[in-house]
Amino acid sequence: MAKNKEAGDDRRVGAVRKRSQIKNKLTGTWTKRDDKSGKFMDVKADAKPFKGVRKKAAKAAAAKKPAAKKALAKKAVKRVVKKAPARKAAKRR
Repeated sequence: MAKNKEAGDDRRVGAVRKRSQIKNKLTGTWTKRDDKSGKFMDVKADAKPFKGVRKKAAKAAAAKKPAAKKALAKKAVKRVVKKAPARKAAKRR
C-alpha cells in the first residue's frame, strides 16, 4: 500500500488550493491565477499546464455545444446594439 512520505521532503501531496489556470488561446501557454483576488500570478514558458493546479474551462466547455455557441453569439450582438450611441440627423440650413 502506498503512503505519503515524511514532511519536509519538499513535495506537495494533492492539488494546490485557491488557484486555477486557464489556457491562452493566442500563445498556447497556461496562466496561473489566484482565485481570491483574481490576479494573474505566473505564465508557463512551455505549452504544458501547471502541475496540481485545477483547470478552469467553463466557458470553453459551453462554447463547444452548437446551441450554446449560438446563444453566446446572440448575447454578444445584443450587447453591441445596446451600447451603440444613437446617431442624430445632421441639421441642414
